Amino acid sequence: MGMGRRAGSTALGFFQILPVFLCIFPAATSQCKILKCNSEFWAATSGSHHLGTEEAPEFCTALRTYAHCTRRTARTCRGDLAYHSAVHGIDDLMVQHNCSKDGPTSQPRLRTLPPGDSQERSDSPEICHYEKSFHKHSAPPNYTHCGLFGDPHLRTFTDSFQTCKVQGAWPLIDNNYLNVQVTNTPVLPGSSATATTKLTIIFKSFQECVDQKVYQAEMDELPAAFADGSKNGGDKHGANSLKITEKVSGQHIEIQAKYIGTTIVVRQVGRYLTFAVRMPEEVVNAVEDRDNQGLYLCLRGCPLNQQIDFKTFRSAQGTEGLAGKGPLTSPEFFTYETAMAKCREKLPVEDLYFQSCVFDLLTTGDVNFTLAAYYAFEDVKMLHSNKDKLHLYERTRELSPGNTAPSGHPRALPALWVAL
Repeated sequence: MGMGRRAGSTALGFFQILPVFLCIFPAATSQCKILKCNSEFWAATSGSHHLGTEEAPEFCTALRTYAHCTRRTARTCRGDLAYHSAVHGIDDLMVQHNCSKDGPTSQPRLRTLPPGDSQERSDSPEICHYEKSFHKHSAPPNYTHCGLFGDPHLRTFTDSFQTCKVQGAWPLIDNNYLNVQVTNTPVLPGSSATATTKLTIIFKSFQECVDQKVYQAEMDELPAAFADGSKNGGDKHGANSLKITEKVSGQHIEIQAKYIGTTIVVRQVGRYLTFAVRMPEEVVNAVEDRDNQGLYLCLRGCPLNQQIDFKTFRSAQGTEGLAGKGPLTSPEFFTYETAMAKCREKLPVEDLYFQSCVFDLLTTGDVNFTLAAYYAFEDVKMLHSNKDKLHLYERTRELSPGNTAPSGHPRALPALWVAL
C-alpha cells in the first residue's frame, strides 16, 4: 500500500509540531474548535512509534474522524491559519497512506498513561516534588492564593481584592515556571461588564520533571487534557509531577503541578470560566525582572485605570438596580434588595464575595454569577493557607509601582505573549 517507516515518521512529525503551531496561531474566534480536533487525533494515534502496514486501517479511521471533526468546525474557522494547515495536512496523509475518504470513523479517546503510571513514580527525582525537596531543617514553604471570577473580580497573591474591567487578553501569572493568560469579553453587546471566556496556561519545561505543556479552556469547552491530548507532564522521568484531574465533566478540572508545589482549579460556571491557584511565594516571585511585571495581575493587581470602585457604583445605582438583562433564555431584573436576597442564599456572610455577587447581578442579570462567587469562595477555602483570611471585607484600590496600563492600549502583553 506504499506505506512504511518513512511515511509514518512524516505523519508523526507533522502532528508533533501542530500543537506548537496552534499556540503560535490561535483560533481566530473562540468558536473555532480546531484545537479540540487536533487533540482528539493526537490522542487516538499517539500509541505507535511508527505506522506500519498492519496499523493502516486504524490510522485511516483516525484520519477520517479527524477530517470529520474539521468539517464540523469549518464555518467558524474561516481564515484561521491553524485550521487550513490541518486540513491540508490531513489531505496529504490520506494520499500517503492510501486512505479512502469513505469508511468507518471512531469515537475520540484520550491518551492513557502506561501501566504503573496511575500514581506518581516512587523513584521520581526529589526535585520533582516541591515539598519533599525541602530539608527537615528548612522552614516549610509559605503558600499564597490568587483567584479570578465573575465580572471579573480579582483576589491577588497579597489578598488585595479588586473589581476590574480588563476587557481583552490579560496575563494573570508570568513567572519562570508558568504563564497564565485570560481573555475577557463583554457579557452583553455594548456592555462594560466582562467575564472570562478563554484561559491559556503554559507550563514551561523543567529539568527532568516535565516537558512544556499547554492547557487551553474556552467557553463551553473545558477539556480534561493538555492540548496534545496527554494528561501528565510528558515523557520525562518525573512526568507525573504534573497531572490533570477531571472533577466534574465539562465543569471542573484540577491541575496538580507538584514540582512547583502548585494547584490550579478551573471551572465553567454558566457560560464563563473561573480560575483559582495555590502557589508557594518562592514560585510567585520567580521572575526575571520584577520591576517590569506591571501586568502580572495576580501579583500586582489590575492597573488603576482598569479598576471599578464598587462603592461609587452602588451610590450611583442607589436602590433602583440596573436595567441589565440576563441571558436571552431567562432575562432577569434585579434591584439592590432582590440581588442581596439572591446572593444571601449561597453566601450568608456579607463579605467581598457576597458584594461581588450583588454587583454581578446588578450589572448582568445573570443568576449564574451567584454560583461563580460561591464556587470562588469554596476554592479559597480549599486553597488558601491562612484560614483566618478567607473572608475579606475591604476592597483594595491601589497602584503598585510599575502597575500601569499603557494609555489607549490596555491589552498590552508581556514579551512572551507578544512573541506568540
